[in-house]
Amino acid sequence: MIDCKHFVSRLLVLVMTVTLFHGNTVYAEDGALELSSPSAILMEASTGTVLYEKNPDEVRSPASITKIMTLILTFEALEKGRIKLEDEVTTSAYAKSMGGSQVFLEEGEVQTVDTLIKCITVASGNDASVAMAEYIAGSETEFVNQMNEKAQALGMTNTHFVDCCGLTSDSDHHTTARDVAIMSRELITNYPDIYNYTTIWMEDITHVTRQGSSTFTLSSTNKLLKQYPYTTGLKTGSTNAAKYCFSATASKDGIDLIAVVMGAPDFKVRFSEARSMLEYGFAMTRLYTDENKEILAPLKVTGGKADEVAILPEGAFAYLDVTGADFGQIEKSYQYQENIEAPVEEGTKLGKIVYTLGGGEIGSVAIVAAETVEKAYYLDYLKRVFVKYLI
Repeated sequence: MIDCKHFVSRLLVLVMTVTLFHGNTVYAEDGALELSSPSAILMEASTGTVLYEKNPDEVRSPASITKIMTLILTFEALEKGRIKLEDEVTTSAYAKSMGGSQVFLEEGEVQTVDTLIKCITVASGNDASVAMAEYIAGSETEFVNQMNEKAQALGMTNTHFVDCCGLTSDSDHHTTARDVAIMSRELITNYPDIYNYTTIWMEDITHVTRQGSSTFTLSSTNKLLKQYPYTTGLKTGSTNAAKYCFSATASKDGIDLIAVVMGAPDFKVRFSEARSMLEYGFAMTRLYTDENKEILAPLKVTGGKADEVAILPEGAFAYLDVTGADFGQIEKSYQYQENIEAPVEEGTKLGKIVYTLGGGEIGSVAIVAAETVEKAYYLDYLKRVFVKYLI
C-alpha cells in the first residue's frame, strides 16, 4: 500500500527542482552585481571579509533563517557535553502545535537529537526546532533568551529574536543580512559538522506514535544543492512578512563563501541571486593560508623556575586577495618580546608573526607561551645550586 504523505513529499521535491531557473541577475558595467532583492551581503568565511553588500543593515524579518541561531546553540550544547546526538527527545504538545513548515511530530513522540537536527536543517521543521529548544533550555522562552545573548556576544547589533524558528511575524523578531552572515559564519567555522546535515538532499525518518510506525521523507528546502555544485548549505526562510530569504554557503578551491539574500520577491530569485553572488565571489578571490606548524625556539626567561619558555604560533593565518597579487611575494617575519620575566602564564602573548606583501603589512598572528613558567623563590635557587654542584 502506498504511503500518500511519503509519495506527495517526494513528488513536491521533483516539481520544485524542475521549475528552478537562473533568474535575471545582471552585472553593472564595472562588473558589480545588481540584485533585485532589497537586502544582501556576500562574505568570505575564514576572514569575515565582505565582498559585496546591498542595504546589509536594513532591519528585516528573517523567517526560518532564524534557525541558524537555534543550530548554533544546539551544536554548542553538543560541544560542551550537555547533550549528545543519541539523546532521546520527547515532543511536547506545544512543539506539536507549531504551524508553518513542519515534520509532523506528534505529542509524546520520541526522536533523537541527531534526527531533530536533520528535521531542522533539511526540512526546516518548526516543531523540531521547538522540541530541540525545550530539550536544551527547558522552555522556548529561556532558549530564546539564550539566542539573544548569543547574538549580542557575536556582535549582531541589529538582531532580536522572539521565537526559535522564525514563524512569528512580530516586528520585534528581526535581523539584518549582515547579522545573518555573522551567525552563519559562526555556525560553519566553529561547527563544521553542520555540513553533515545541510548537504542532505532527501532522507527518510520514522515516526513512531500511538497510531503506529510511518515513514516521512525529509526534503531539503535548499534547492541550490541540485543547482550549484559547490553548495554546502545553509538555510532558507519565507513568510508573508519576510518574503523569501536565504543564507547560502559554498566551498571552492579552499574558499568558503556566505551569500545572504533577504526579502526576495519569490523563491526562484532568492536561489538565483544567491548563486550569482557566490559565482561573483569565487571569480574575484584567492585565499593565502599558512598553517604555522613550524617549531619555534624557546625564549629566555628571567626570575623563573625555568630559564626559558616554549612558544608557538597562536593559530593559522589567512589572507583574502581580490587584486590578483602574487602570493610568492608574501614575506613572513618574527617579532619577539624582550626581557621576559616570570611568572609567565600559558597563552601569554610574547610576540607575533608579521606578513607583508609589496612592502605593506597584510596581517599577523600572535606568538604565545606554550607553557606556564612560575616565578622562582629562594628555595628554588638553592635547589639549582645543589643540582649543579653536588650531583
